[in-house]
Amino acid sequence: MTIVADRKIESKGINRLRLLDLSAVSAEKGMSRLIERAIELRASDLFFATNEQHVAVQVRLRGQVEQISILDSDQGRKCIAFLRNQAGMDVSDYRRPHDGRWIYEMNEDHTVDLRINVVPTLHGDDLAIRLLDRDAGLLSLDRLGLTARQLDLYRPLLEQPGGMILFTGPTGSGKTVTLYASLAHLNDGHRKIHTIEDPVEYAVDGLRQSQVNPAIELGPNELMRGVLRQAPDVCMIGEMRDEEIAQTAVWASNAGTLMLSTIHAPSAAGAIQSLRGYSIPAAFIASSLRASISQRLVRTLCPACQQLEETGHGIEVQKLMEEIKAFLPGGYLTTRFSAKGCEQCHHTGYAGSTAVYEIMPMTDAIRDQIMEGRSTREIHATATKEGMLTLRQSALLKLAQGRTTLDEVRRVVPGIEVG
Repeated sequence: MTIVADRKIESKGINRLRLLDLSAVSAEKGMSRLIERAIELRASDLFFATNEQHVAVQVRLRGQVEQISILDSDQGRKCIAFLRNQAGMDVSDYRRPHDGRWIYEMNEDHTVDLRINVVPTLHGDDLAIRLLDRDAGLLSLDRLGLTARQLDLYRPLLEQPGGMILFTGPTGSGKTVTLYASLAHLNDGHRKIHTIEDPVEYAVDGLRQSQVNPAIELGPNELMRGVLRQAPDVCMIGEMRDEEIAQTAVWASNAGTLMLSTIHAPSAAGAIQSLRGYSIPAAFIASSLRASISQRLVRTLCPACQQLEETGHGIEVQKLMEEIKAFLPGGYLTTRFSAKGCEQCHHTGYAGSTAVYEIMPMTDAIRDQIMEGRSTREIHATATKEGMLTLRQSALLKLAQGRTTLDEVRRVVPGIEVG
């Protein structure tokens, strides 16, 4: 199969990435070009999806999956076999999932840590690569996308001793970046900070970082028990994924350790229901949980090619802006911007991304509702009444500030309809 080098793939919206033509190169050179393309795009993941007649190569770019190449079946199998070998996997066992690691050298001064997972599918191996660029650096709290009001709310919550702060959001929503920014803020030399990760994504001076190792049956629960004997002031768990680790985290947070972790939930208020699902008594949830934070990523417009939409003065947009007027001290825009695409943004129309947040601190009213077993909907309504900026409002703020598009807001926060 021959792919024209500058052919573009059209997907929903305005995404237009050029497909790489790798038909005339070896598997080794082809993999290098794909990895370096993903790094150039600042993608978080690189995927190989094996289909009946070809292998699709995709990246997760600012929370959204985009295709960057199509390989014929033979070349795709060779590329995947090459990756399995580089990652130290058993190349003779194609029946089971495998994990591996490859330190990829871009040049003598720039290496990227590739965490590779392969799983058998109907037509062959599917492969996922997490790209951990050690040179990317950590973001500070004020660069994450928090509003000034949210930043003033979050800093004091983070700096108090003890308690638990949970983060929710889908894969690719930036939770890990927020966790590391929070740890960097706390890493002042006066706190003992431990992490339990799978894998360790950024090596940070001053943090005591431990990684689970399934090969020797060293899981997060055993690691956590050991770490807590080290008397940490702060402990970060990459993911709260089972009842045992959730219960241990709640116990430790009540004992005076600040616990930071992620949990599967659709919203900030939904994290409480997730904790209930781990058989944690309401009294322990109410006493240990300091805040629940939900987040999503929205792509930000490329300043070189963004264009003004003349339809921005519609009454529907005005109604949306009314929802967030109180959060915009400088007023709000009545115009809308759209993404066009140019060479600088790789023809996507977007040059970066920013997070939108919903921060729900524990108040007396919310603690009472937890003790009463109230629903997620009721707790969310109380938090909103008490001034919580919702995900919807946070996304609309980015629209009002001219940083993103209405299409992007609709993608990230469904249910926003404008004629």
